[in-house]
Amino acid sequence: MKDVLVTCPPMLGQIDLFYDYAAERGLKLHPAQVTQILSEDELCEQLPNYDGWIIGDDPATRRVFETAQKGRLSAAVKWGIGVDNVDFEACKDLGIPIINTPMMFGSEVADVAVGFVIGLARELFLIDRGVRAGNWPKPAGISLINRRVGVIGLGDIGRNVATRLQALGMTVVAYDPGVEGDAGIPGLERAAWPEAVEDLDFLVFTCALNKHNFHMLDADVLSKCKAGVRVVNVARGPLIDEAALVSALQSGHVHSAALDVFEVEPLPMDSPIRGMERCILGTHNGSNTVDAVIRATHTAIDRLAGFY
Repeated sequence: MKDVLVTCPPMLGQIDLFYDYAAERGLKLHPAQVTQILSEDELCEQLPNYDGWIIGDDPATRRVFETAQKGRLSAAVKWGIGVDNVDFEACKDLGIPIINTPMMFGSEVADVAVGFVIGLARELFLIDRGVRAGNWPKPAGISLINRRVGVIGLGDIGRNVATRLQALGMTVVAYDPGVEGDAGIPGLERAAWPEAVEDLDFLVFTCALNKHNFHMLDADVLSKCKAGVRVVNVARGPLIDEAALVSALQSGHVHSAALDVFEVEPLPMDSPIRGMERCILGTHNGSNTVDAVIRATHTAIDRLAGFY
């Protein structure tokens, strides 16, 4: 039986469902005590005691893998689709087999993104807060039909977002240098980032984070955006320069934002974003449904067991 450390919060939330499934495949799961991520130091202290690792959004760096390999670690799986926190090159150099679980959450994260778009359009967040405070607010929102939305990233999530927004009557302009044409979505418009941002009513970020798109939404791009643009991010926090976004929210150039992800997670208590009234804030939880977690976890366990 191989001992496996689990540091992925959604999987940990349903961990009791997976002990037997893992044991049948020769794995014994050990849940970490973690809210969002373990630090490098915490990982270096704990991982050498385990044969395998199911990774969340932890800093899976070369230092961590080198230290863990000096102990027992011999294989790992990145739970979920995002891999920007994992040094795959280090694993290759060290001979540690590793893989992720792609194509798992397109529908689930897209549902959250569309919910955010509707919430920002109709200012549902202000209504909810007002009623709770004893008021009866009736803000005039905007209609979605015939509005233009930029979807940044045409992977599994982006394609699901695009088709859902089209169903709401929106015109979708997609940005993704790695995908050509309409990606099988009739009526999809294409542009190269940041072309045509001045014509968009919404920006929805669904792309992976890499060295080329860090802070792709910065002060310069925001200045080109249409006044009153609404911003949604269900991808990775560092795609957006948070300081620039805060400034644009304060000036009113950005009407509102819905953020499920941040540059630092959990969001620091002193972050000015916490004080932005016209924001919906999430907890990097877009993929977390009972169904999706079971699906992704079974895949992660199967793939890790396959390394032994």
